[in-house]
This record gives sequence, C-alpha cells and structure tokens, in this order.
Amino acid sequence: MNMQNLSPDQANTPPQPAGLTARSLRSVWHPCTQMQHHAQENEGPDAMPLIPVSHGRGAWLYDTEGKRYLDGISSWWVNLFGHANARINAALKDQLDRLEHAMLSGFTHEPVVALSEQLAALTGHRLGHCFYASDGASAVEIALKMSFHAWRNAGHADKQEFVCLRGSYHGETLGALAVTDVALFRDAYGPLLRQAHVVATPDARTARDGESAADVARRAAADLEALLQARGSRIAAIIVEPLVQCATGMAMHDPLYLTLVRELCDRYQVHMIADEIAVGCGRSGRFFACEHAGIWPDFLCLSKGISGGYLPLSLVMTTDAIYQAFYHPDAARGFLHSHSYTGNPLACRAALATLAIFREDDVLQRNAARAAAITAALAPLAAHPQVANFRQQGMIWAFDAIVDDAQAAKTFSRRFFAGALQNELLLRPIGRTVYLMPPFILDDGEIDHMAGAALRTFEQVMAAQ
Repeated sequence: MNMQNLSPDQANTPPQPAGLTARSLRSVWHPCTQMQHHAQENEGPDAMPLIPVSHGRGAWLYDTEGKRYLDGISSWWVNLFGHANARINAALKDQLDRLEHAMLSGFTHEPVVALSEQLAALTGHRLGHCFYASDGASAVEIALKMSFHAWRNAGHADKQEFVCLRGSYHGETLGALAVTDVALFRDAYGPLLRQAHVVATPDARTARDGESAADVARRAAADLEALLQARGSRIAAIIVEPLVQCATGMAMHDPLYLTLVRELCDRYQVHMIADEIAVGCGRSGRFFACEHAGIWPDFLCLSKGISGGYLPLSLVMTTDAIYQAFYHPDAARGFLHSHSYTGNPLACRAALATLAIFREDDVLQRNAARAAAITAALAPLAAHPQVANFRQQGMIWAFDAIVDDAQAAKTFSRRFFAGALQNELLLRPIGRTVYLMPPFILDDGEIDHMAGAALRTFEQVMAAQ
C-alpha cells in the first residue's frame, strides 16, 4: 500500500486491534511454539490462543479487547516489580536524555560502572568483575568460553570438557545447548553440538524410599565425584542451576548439593558455573540462590529479572583469580568475546532502578511474608488428589498433574494455558508441571485471585480430559 495515496486521517489511523492477531500470525514467528497451534482455524485440543497485548499495569496484562490476565509467570520469569513500574519508568526516561548507547570497547559510562559495583558488593566482592551481554544464553556462552580460556592461559589447555545435570537447561544457542539435557533440543540439534558429560540430578522428586532431599543431593554429588575422579584433568567446569532446575519442570534440590559441588570443584580443580538467570534476583528467597548454601561459584550468570523485565541484559560475574588469568600484554590471552550492545546504558539504568527497589522496599523480607500467604492460598491445590509433588522455593511454586491418559498428558500444557486465560490468569505449564512465578508485588486480593483461578483451571482441565 502506498502511504502517499492515503488521506491524512487514514495515514494517522492505527491498525484496528481486531486484526493484530492475524497480522502477527502472518509476519511474526513466535518462540517456543508450534505455530500451527496458534492458527486461528485450529479449535481442537492442540489450539493455543495468541493474545494481542495492549498494555500492562502492575501484575496485570490487558489485551486489545480490555480483558485482563494476572501475570502469574512474570512474563517468562523476568518481571519482578510489575508492568509499567513508575520508578523504573522514571529512571529510563531520565537516561534517555543522557545516553542511549555507546560501545563499551574503549569507553565506559556511569550506569555500567555503578551496576557492576553494586552487584560486586552484593557478593561481598567475592565476584568482583562483570562481563556484559544481552540474553541468558549469551551469558552461559561467555562463562563456558571464559572457563576454557582461563584454563588454557594457566597452562591447562587439555581442560576442554563440561559437565551438566540430567534434565538441565541453559539456553538455546549452540554452546548453551551443549550443556542442556533436554531431549527435544538434543534430537533436533545434536549433530551441531559438542557433547558434555551429564551427571545425576539432585531433584528431590527422585528420592527413593526413606531418602530425604539431602540424601538425594549426596547421591547426585557422588555421581559427579566418580566422573571427576576419572576425567577431572580434562574437565573445565560444571554448570548448575542452583536450587531449581527450571525448564525441566521446576526440579528443586537441597542446598547441600551446592555445598558438595563447591567442595568437589575445589578438590579436583574444576570451575563451578552457577546459572542464576532464572533463580537469581530474589526469586529463590535470597538475592543470589547460592547464598542458601553459603558458597560462591567461579562464574555466576544473571539475566531475566536483573533489568526488572524491561530490557535485554545479561552478565557474568567472576572472581579476581579468573580476571587475572587474562590480564596480560598479549592480546591472544585476552578474553575474545563482544556484543554490540554490551553494557547498554538504558538496560543498566533499569537494573540500577531494580536494585534500588530491592534496597528501599526491603523486598526480600516482604517476599518472605508474601510467599507464606501464597503458599497458604494454594493449600487446596496442594491437597488435591490429582496433584503430586507440590513444592516451593522462595517465590516459585510448582506441582505435577497426575494424568494417566497419554494423549491428555500430551496436550495438558496447552489446555491449561488456554483455560487459565479464561480465568484471567497467565500460567504456562511445562509438560504436566504447573508452576507459578509471580511478580514481587501481589497484594492479598491478587494472591487470592491467582490461587483461586489456578485451582478452577486445574479442576476444569482435569475434568475434561
């Protein structure tokens, strides 16, 4: 269509909301979705509605028809303090008039320096150096490369292997997929990937008769130790999601596992990478999930919540010992990695505003009370006869639906997602695992709505299978 042939009124008229979904289906390839499930003519059990979002306010998203949905998964675990948060908005508006972006190679700026300083202080300066990227998978790539290169600079070029946990997920770029143990991805992209060692998961759901979560942790750590005894001289690092393996179905483990992994890494001279992309920034109940075990890794990856859910930002925090391994006049010994938008000032300013809210609002203490209220509100679901393994860690809740029919199990997630939307709630199960990761701002009424809608949806979906 030639814009010159339109009248001024026509040219200034925004697209009609009713057509937004159709336009998106024609032109946007949506992630983590079989696009056929979004097709407007699909009305069967495979149907998955595409919601045209108009705006967000607090814990709620609103579509173009005025319907609202409580964002029970923080828009894929990123939104900590609500949509259109006034304080983060104000910080970004101020930054827009100062500096939108400058390359970080050969330049620096106040937001990236202040953010690095504040994050280092939160670790007691044990992890005092920050390297920036944009998304979580990129942070994992950086940590893997940095570990390998640090060992090579130290004269251990044969340490090239990596270890991950069974069921682990660390991103979808090729390096991150190589340390991801999800069959769907390995079946599709296995020929492109460098193989990693896969060791037992400490998932507390795998407890044998009479075992505690700590017993499972010890058993999993023993499996890791057997590998390190055999291959430690060639292994660069193990990567772990502390406390919760999220994408595998919110598999939760005892903090003891992190303590044991740290001890084994020290004993066998292997780096420990903590992927806190999803579980960091207060989601576990502490700002860093590793704090529950009283340990610090060699590399800590952050993304998602660090910018409050506003802008793409990720980073890897590491120790002075790692930093010094690259500190040399030879450029080839430097860390060879860069992104055009590394340390973007707007994203860093959003992160600084996010950290300010943590400090000023005593968020971690308030979340402890909020979590207790949510757990109490979810009690009917926890006691439901078709629910197994109800579990909680900080501001994360999950349970597994007991679904015996194979076809019903296959479509459970999509049916639950669609049903929850009808109950003004955004939840998107992982397989048969229903999880809740809401923003850190829910009031009592919103907690009751979330819990009640989740229960109604579950009963409706289970009755219809």
